[in-house]
Amino acid sequence: MGPSYVAAGNDQFDNLEKHTQWGIDILEKYIKFVKERTEIELSYAKQLRNLAKKYQPKKNSKEEEEYRYTACKAFLSTLNEMNDYAGQHEVISENMTSHITVELARYVQELKQERKSYFHEGRKAQQHIEICWKQLESSKRRFERDCKEADRAQQYFEKMDADINVTKADVEKARQQAQVRHQMAEDSRADYSSILQKFNREQHEYYHTHIPNIFQKIQEMEERRIVRIGESMKTYAEVDRQVIPIIGKCLDEIVKAAESIDQKNDSQLVIEAYKSGFEPPGDVEFEDYTQPMKRTVSDNSLSNSRGEGKAELKFGGKSKGKLWPFIKKNKGATPEDFSNLPPEQRRKKLQQKVDELNKEIQKEMDQRDAITKMKDVYLKNPQMGDPASLDHKLTEVSQNIEKLRLEAQKFEAWLAEVEGRLPARGDQARRQSGLYDAQDPATVPNCAQDRESPDGSYTEEQSQESEVKVLAADFDDEFDDEEPLPAIGTCKALYTFEGQNEGTISVVEGETLYVIEEDKGDGWTRIRRSEEEEGYVPTSYVEVYLDKNAKGAKTYI
Repeated sequence: MGPSYVAAGNDQFDNLEKHTQWGIDILEKYIKFVKERTEIELSYAKQLRNLAKKYQPKKNSKEEEEYRYTACKAFLSTLNEMNDYAGQHEVISENMTSHITVELARYVQELKQERKSYFHEGRKAQQHIEICWKQLESSKRRFERDCKEADRAQQYFEKMDADINVTKADVEKARQQAQVRHQMAEDSRADYSSILQKFNREQHEYYHTHIPNIFQKIQEMEERRIVRIGESMKTYAEVDRQVIPIIGKCLDEIVKAAESIDQKNDSQLVIEAYKSGFEPPGDVEFEDYTQPMKRTVSDNSLSNSRGEGKAELKFGGKSKGKLWPFIKKNKGATPEDFSNLPPEQRRKKLQQKVDELNKEIQKEMDQRDAITKMKDVYLKNPQMGDPASLDHKLTEVSQNIEKLRLEAQKFEAWLAEVEGRLPARGDQARRQSGLYDAQDPATVPNCAQDRESPDGSYTEEQSQESEVKVLAADFDDEFDDEEPLPAIGTCKALYTFEGQNEGTISVVEGETLYVIEEDKGDGWTRIRRSEEEEGYVPTSYVEVYLDKNAKGAKTYI
């Protein structure tokens, strides 16, 4: 049998409480260590992926021509293997998170509850023995007091009995009083003796049963904690060990790619790329200046070869990059009306909040329109669904719109108050609320123009955001003909659909078409029949088969 915490002494309850708390702190420190290691692994993997992506050849550029050479192909293989290498570090992070940090965090919570229950039980036992001790002390003092009172009463009786001047009635009264006091002392003595025996039993039970049992449970809890942290350290090593074979394969592939480099083949590619096809020039004849000059020039002279022997190599030009503006979004202030800010900054914050609410309102309205369209589809085709099932959702969206409008009006009122204190800004556009049903979202006036930032510089955050949307739309329209959306899968028409509205396309039951855009949550899927014919159909009318390898494709279970 191993050592026991009871041997430490029953008076070490507080020290054991501190020690077990220290043990939990050590466990939490180890959890934090592993968590930071997982973050490092993720960061390292991300940096490796970014590094590999950075050096990947750009499409339609001169770099693609360079990757004809075996050395460049080997470098490209190295970049691809680095992606797999980075993936293994992500695996390390995921496994350490799931097998160590998550499990240990759950165990720590259970350990805290178990520790709390043991020490609560110990405190309760301590309180009980303290109460018993107080009862013993109280009965002891009462017994002592009653004995003294009995002695005084006896002495008083004897004094009265010896005094010849005291009446017989007074002597009898003193005798009775002495007897009463003597009986009270006897009762207190019996009570004190009973309580003393009870306390001794409780004390023996406390020191030989309750506390040893509690200490034994605490010891077992601590030993389980120590074993658990040791197992976690083994898991920590095994997680690393498990990816070593795969990392070794990645390194083997890099070595294999390096060994595939063929200098002769690369030299031949250079020769084929730059060879001129001209014959070497002939010998230069001696020019004798003592006689009339007899100089002949060879047809394949050096000058001709120099002028005509230039090989031209044409490579694809650089693709034009896309530059998109980035919009900073400042963090909101703590007060709802931003009253802690200077007027100009407060106005900007309120304006930003109003614009955010307007966007949310527009989003809810778009959702309402989508539900309305779906309800119309159900009305025309009852077999697809019950139109009444959408009424609750429509009501909920309408209520959300109303709440957002009230919120927007509140912030607009604050904004109007602030702008009333600021200098006039000419014909500045004012906010308009409640016009979303009658206006197109693009025509809602933007009140964030002609604002100044808190540091006094000119900014057009909201106007830039609108401009980004317009530029993005123009950019897409400009390249629609040149770069049509790629197919991300196929679909089969389950029912015949007559696409009578603008943007829709008619399909016949059983027809197979290409899917170019998934359902975004509005109940419509974008499909293509040919390069010139595409449009939207209700998602419930078709059965979609997405290509898992297609960019942007999602997997549905």
